[in-house]
Amino acid sequence: MSKMDTEYLEYLWPMRHYLVTCGDEQQPNIIAVGFCMPISREPPMVACAIGKQAHSTQLIRQTEEFVINVPTQDLERQVYYCGYHSGRDVDKFEQTGLTPKPARHLATPIIEECVAHLECRLEREVDTGDKVLFIATVLDAYADADVVRGERKPEYALGSFPEKVYGGRFQHPNNENKERSTEGDE
Repeated sequence: MSKMDTEYLEYLWPMRHYLVTCGDEQQPNIIAVGFCMPISREPPMVACAIGKQAHSTQLIRQTEEFVINVPTQDLERQVYYCGYHSGRDVDKFEQTGLTPKPARHLATPIIEECVAHLECRLEREVDTGDKVLFIATVLDAYADADVVRGERKPEYALGSFPEKVYGGRFQHPNNENKERSTEGDE
């Protein structure tokens, strides 16, 4: 069987999407992030990769904190809105109808409609090409009571391959003439 060159990211999808909040009460923002992962159990740590030019990157650097909010599939429209619009230009809470609520330990708000929240304190960042990998300690993790008790199994928000962001790097043989945008999410 012959092998063909391909976009490496295409085979890592579908993947779970998260809504990461950053900023504070006066300037809150939401960014849709697919590249989040646990990196340590003890101490509890996570890493999130966010575009270098993203408005959220500046906010996280300023406050040194963020919240990973876990959306369910019914928030798909809001996830895509937050991934394709910049917080420099719009108030994503207002535009999506999502509700900011105070976090337990941070000035950054949580998103009430999400089923779980990880409050994170930035430890360091690593330059990873077109992204910044934010490495953080999880200060607190909590979720809806019925989810924790196993009474409800949420269907997590999954995203398909983000052609808007990555499609310009690779032309699939079946889509050679398809024009694609390469602008990033914010």
